[in-house]
Amino acid sequence: MNYIFSSLSKLLAFFSKLIKSDKLYISIDYFFATRKRLKLSPPVTFNEKLQWLKLNDKHPEYTHLVDKSEVKEIVKNIIGEKHIIPTLSIYNKFNEIEKDKLPERFVIKCTHDSGGVCICKNKNKFNWEEAEKKINKSLKNEFFWNHREYPYKGIKPRIMIEEYLEDNSPKGLVDYKFFCFHGEPRLVLVASNRQKNVNFDFFDMDFKHCPFKQEYDILSKDLIEKPTLFEEMKKIAKVLSKDILHVRVDLYCINNHIYFGEYTFFNNAGNENFIPQEWDTIIGSWLTLPLQSKNYQQT
Repeated sequence: MNYIFSSLSKLLAFFSKLIKSDKLYISIDYFFATRKRLKLSPPVTFNEKLQWLKLNDKHPEYTHLVDKSEVKEIVKNIIGEKHIIPTLSIYNKFNEIEKDKLPERFVIKCTHDSGGVCICKNKNKFNWEEAEKKINKSLKNEFFWNHREYPYKGIKPRIMIEEYLEDNSPKGLVDYKFFCFHGEPRLVLVASNRQKNVNFDFFDMDFKHCPFKQEYDILSKDLIEKPTLFEEMKKIAKVLSKDILHVRVDLYCINNHIYFGEYTFFNNAGNENFIPQEWDTIIGSWLTLPLQSKNYQQT
C-alpha cells in the first residue's frame, strides 16, 4: 500500500503545475503521503499546521533564509562569521566551475533545493561526470512545485562550492536540527551515522531521548551523547529563530566548534507521520497560529 501511495505522490509532483490551486495540491499531496485527510479549519496537529503555514505564512524574506548562499550573510550578521562554513565560489552552470582552482577537498551543492550535494574528499579520484549529472538534475528541480513550500518559489538555482569540514570524532559528522516554536527551541533531531543509513533521533532540551519517531526514521542503535556545546547551540537556535512562528535551525558541531547549516520551514514538507501518532498533536500544541489575525485569511 505504501508503494502505491509513494507512486501516486511522484505522479502528482510530475503534474504539479497543472494544479493551480495551492490548497488543492497540498491537500492531495498530504493525503498521498500520510493517508490522512487534511484538516485546516482549524489545524490541530503539527503536520496540519505546517500545511496551514504553507498557505498563509508567506514572507518574502523567508526566500533569502532558505537560499543556501544568501542566508550565510544574514546569519553572519546575527551570530558572527566564525559560525559560517566558508564559500569558495558560486556558479550558474556546472561547466563554469574552475576545477584547477579548487582545493583537494570540497563540497558542491545547489542553493535552492534539498539533496543536490556532492562531496569530494580526494580531487584526483573525484567523479566529475557523475557529479555533473547530479547537479544539473538538481538545477532543473523547481523545488517549490514539489510540495508548494512558499519560501522556495523565488530562489534562483545556483551552484555553491564550500570548504569541506570533517569532524575528527570516530562517529563522524553529526547534524543537530532544532525545532523552534515562537523563537524557542523545543526539540532537536539528531542525524548521525551518515556513513551508512542515516539515523534520526529526537531529544528534548534536556537532551533526553524522546519516545517517538517519524514514520521513515531509523533510530540509532548506539548511545548518542549530549554534545559539549549543546547549551550554546540552543542559544544560537533561539537567536536565529527570533520572531518566526516556526522554523527548524540546523547546526553542526565540528571539532568542538558550532557551524550554521540551514533554515528549514517545513520539516519533511509536513508529510511524514509520527509514531506514536499522538505526538503529532502534542507537538502541534506548541505552535499557536494567528488564526484570528486580520493579517491572515483562514484557509
